[in-house]
Amino acid sequence: MTATDPWIRRFFPSPGAPVQLVCLPHAGGSASFFRPVAQALNPGVEVLAVQYPGRQDRHREPMIDTIGGLADQVCRAVTGAVDRPFALFGHSMGAILAFEVAVRLEQAGRVAERVFVSGRRAPSCHRDEQVHRRDDAGIIAELRALSGTDQQVFGDDELMRMVLPAVRNDYRAAETYVCTTDHRLRSPVTALSGDDDPKTSQDEIRAWSEHTRGAFERERYPGGHFFLVDHAPDVIRLIRERLAQPAAAPR
Repeated sequence: MTATDPWIRRFFPSPGAPVQLVCLPHAGGSASFFRPVAQALNPGVEVLAVQYPGRQDRHREPMIDTIGGLADQVCRAVTGAVDRPFALFGHSMGAILAFEVAVRLEQAGRVAERVFVSGRRAPSCHRDEQVHRRDDAGIIAELRALSGTDQQVFGDDELMRMVLPAVRNDYRAAETYVCTTDHRLRSPVTALSGDDDPKTSQDEIRAWSEHTRGAFERERYPGGHFFLVDHAPDVIRLIRERLAQPAAAPR
């Protein structure tokens, strides 16, 4: 692994890859979530996984509890790290962050080849969710329900004490997010979802089409919020195939 910026992790550097994929983790997640993706896509796609502050090797740094604040910092890091055609992939909270980063990059003259948004309703779809206001037991119940956390973690009190502040912070960022831009991306958008995900409906996934002037497609998989873990080979194949295609012209 190499890193020239605390925000970016290159687990498998591939300077000869024709395209880079910037990956943005879910609430409470870290860059290491995408290490298997980086390995699977190497050497044809170089994965740049984003590491948010307040976790793992950045655990001593102050966390950022707004999507806008995160997007500003990630945009700066991506601008310095990307040196060829690139795409964005975000899961859950990472999906709306990918959208906001893509908006900022387009406004600066850099257009992603494609934006993959996974397990998250469109920015224009709001739900009144207050998980970040729950006590620790309530947040743990939420994590258990979504089945995205190794069950052994719940039995490790010390590890849970380390993880919960980042989870609460990120839920606050995602749940207080309000889309304030009418910018429609020039990039094509691929929206991925689980057919039994309590966090987003198929109508909310379809609404992503209103946030791009490029091509839009939906890919639906069996499973819940973390369907992409159970269907990793299929998701990775989709990413590889889409990044091998020329981007469609925006509408």
